[in-house]
Amino acid sequence: MSYNNLMRLDRLLANSGLGTRSKIRDRISHGIVQVNGTIVTDASFHVTENDSIIYDGQEINCQTKLYYLLDKPDGVLTAMEDKRLPCVADYIPSELMSKKLSPVGRLDYHTSGLLIITNDGELSHRLQSPKYEVPKVYLATYRGLEWKDSEIAAIASGFTIRDKGYSEDIAPAELKPAKPYEDGSLRALLTLHEGKTHEVRRIFAHFEKEVIALRRIELSGIKISEGLDECGTFRALTGSELNMLFNATGLN
Repeated sequence: MSYNNLMRLDRLLANSGLGTRSKIRDRISHGIVQVNGTIVTDASFHVTENDSIIYDGQEINCQTKLYYLLDKPDGVLTAMEDKRLPCVADYIPSELMSKKLSPVGRLDYHTSGLLIITNDGELSHRLQSPKYEVPKVYLATYRGLEWKDSEIAAIASGFTIRDKGYSEDIAPAELKPAKPYEDGSLRALLTLHEGKTHEVRRIFAHFEKEVIALRRIELSGIKISEGLDECGTFRALTGSELNMLFNATGLN
């Protein structure tokens, strides 16, 4: 938004997900809002997204485009609405539900981990496009034999899979065996640059290994914990994390 594009203070704060306009107007009248260092009590005061706005002691990101990270738990559908199953919308604060947010791509129902939530359609498109080869790192716990060097090399060079009755090319990927859990469960890290349906599980199955738990722990340099303690966490992306996404997709 440019400085020529003015908006009422109450409308801009409501658009930022801080509550209804009536609630915002009441809070403004009590002197808890500062614009560029000055207390403003007039809800009709005109501002832009570029102004520095403090609401109840906290700096507010008033940008129209919003960017969040959800650490999706296992057993949650990557959808904004479902009448039968838990979905990612259940983890988004109610005041943001009018912001046209949606998940970028999909994580399987039984895959946990890093999911970007945004209303920036261009960024979403680019993150999912094979053209930009955005790296995604998955931590898989699996049953089967340990990985052979020949299998790792086959994954690195790309191969053809025929698990659906027809041939399908799997793009080159990087597999690294990881330290097993204390109970002996085998683990491996797989870095993909595309997003075919059930791709990780299909790659493992092709080499006679069964994925029993799957977690996405990194996307384009943004990392989350390998553990499950933070599942369900919903937070805004940091400036450095946004820069990683923009740089990876060629956006300013």
